[in-house]
Amino acid sequence: MGEFLLQTSWCLPIYGLLGAVLTLPWSIGYVRRTGPRPAAYFNILMTLVAVVHGTIAFRTSLRFDPQLILLPWFHAADLDLTFAIDLSSVSLGAAELVTVLSLLAQIFSLGYMEKDWAIARFFALMGFFEAAMTGLALSDSLFLSYALLEALTLSTYLLVGFWYAQPLVVTAARDAFLTKRVGDVLLLMGVVTLATFAGSLNFVDLYEWSETALLPPTIATLLGLALIAGPTGKCAQFPLHLWLDEAMEGPNPASILRNSVVVSCGAYILIKLQPILILSPVASIALVVMGTMTAIGASLVAIAQIDIKRALAHSTSAYLGLVFIAVGMQWTDVALLVLFTHGIAKALMFMSVGSIIITTATQDVTEMGGLWSRMPATTTAFLVGSAGLVGLFPLGGFWALREGMNAFWYDNPWLVVVVLLVNALTAFNLTRVFRLVFLGHPQIKTRRAPEVPWTMAVPMVSLTIMTLLVPAVLQRLSLLPDWAYINHGAVLLLMLSGLCGLLAGCFVPFTRVWSRPVQMPFKLIQDLLAYDFYVDQLYRLTVVGFVARVSQLSAWCDRVVVDGFVNFVGSASIFSGESLKYSASGQSQFYLFTILTGVSVLGVLLTYRLW
Repeated sequence: MGEFLLQTSWCLPIYGLLGAVLTLPWSIGYVRRTGPRPAAYFNILMTLVAVVHGTIAFRTSLRFDPQLILLPWFHAADLDLTFAIDLSSVSLGAAELVTVLSLLAQIFSLGYMEKDWAIARFFALMGFFEAAMTGLALSDSLFLSYALLEALTLSTYLLVGFWYAQPLVVTAARDAFLTKRVGDVLLLMGVVTLATFAGSLNFVDLYEWSETALLPPTIATLLGLALIAGPTGKCAQFPLHLWLDEAMEGPNPASILRNSVVVSCGAYILIKLQPILILSPVASIALVVMGTMTAIGASLVAIAQIDIKRALAHSTSAYLGLVFIAVGMQWTDVALLVLFTHGIAKALMFMSVGSIIITTATQDVTEMGGLWSRMPATTTAFLVGSAGLVGLFPLGGFWALREGMNAFWYDNPWLVVVVLLVNALTAFNLTRVFRLVFLGHPQIKTRRAPEVPWTMAVPMVSLTIMTLLVPAVLQRLSLLPDWAYINHGAVLLLMLSGLCGLLAGCFVPFTRVWSRPVQMPFKLIQDLLAYDFYVDQLYRLTVVGFVARVSQLSAWCDRVVVDGFVNFVGSASIFSGESLKYSASGQSQFYLFTILTGVSVLGVLLTYRLW
């Protein structure tokens, strides 16, 4: 039975897609008498089947070698497009993480979206979301991966713009879509180039080609930069990082997946491209530089946010920056471990945030306070998620960051400083949010804040337990090091950095006014961080301004030059026709005289030129 489910695990994405299709009668309004909730039940049922199938297949894959399934799709001349499916413990583990978190997020959505009239449409989009992510986890073809990344871009646009009646939501969805398209277009150039050079887009064939490929430095650099452009946009890395902040305008259940596994999908593709990226040292350096800038910059920006979802979203970009650094330094094991531990902890934190938002009807941390006694399950979830994210022994985040520090300890000590700084700033930010939201005196919107219903509490408590059990899972998979070989200096520094951030967050005086970036003498620094180093304004003055000026120039040329020439030709034709009608007398001798005169003049001119 296990072997059969392993061989058929290629159909895991079909479950999510089938769940989305089953919701169509309700999402398009064909079925109205039953209400929209049956659509949610169908989608949850199909996701549950995917979880069971994936669990058995993953446990079975641990006893077998990786398998590759080839599904021919299109072949013409030298072009061979084949869908390659990787059935290994890594790919199936990634797919299982996607389906489990998707199942919990969908159950959470039952309570969060209970009163929304378009809940059926939301679950249809969630099913499509799940199918694309599961397919990415199993894909071993760059062509298929690119197609699924495009599906994720479309899903992000539709889910961010779910409440399309709000102008701010429409703007956020548009910006998220266009920002990702910038990276996708460049990635497409890299995909086409690879297909030309390697003759195949399956990762196995690409790896064989990269071992003997001899590319000119310029070509290798351009190819490497094009390939990392797509993951840069998907993972919200500088300079394509602004979309994740604006995407927080969408429903919170979608944010649970977006900040845990959706952004990880782009990094997962980047990890698979790593053997090809080493052909260009410039691309590897670019990954490290972008990852460092994003990790430190996003951590600083997060501490100045008063929107609770945005404060956590920027920390997502920061941790994905660490993944980019690990890939650029060719430590893919560190990157995978960070993705795994970060995904579970961040999903739990966004569940806790969703419970707070649905209860208090606000996302502003300055309007909250005193929730710890009113919402104990939510408070516990936030604490456990925070502990699992930062380097707090013995939870998952500690082991992931320790692995990174151990990898960079001897050859690149400055990257150790980056990891410690990100850990300290994240601990400071989460402590700040916890104090403002859960401690202190209740505010107007938190005086009557009961705990969330069971549909939201059950997945949140379940994920809390999962976060606590992450070290046991790592131990079961033999991913934890022997304590005798652990770098005790790195462990001590990691724990001290988290402790410093925690103490700073505890003792820095946060008043309701100070938390807003408007008070002197820190107004300049607070505004600089709160507005993301004014990158948005910089883009408006440079890229957006340049495109707007070019568009205006193009419109002027079209209106004045092109339309003017066409209008001149039309006016000349009309004038000629109007003038000719006065010379049309109807007498044939007059027409012959006109022809003879014209031929004579032409003859004289030719004779004069020859003479």
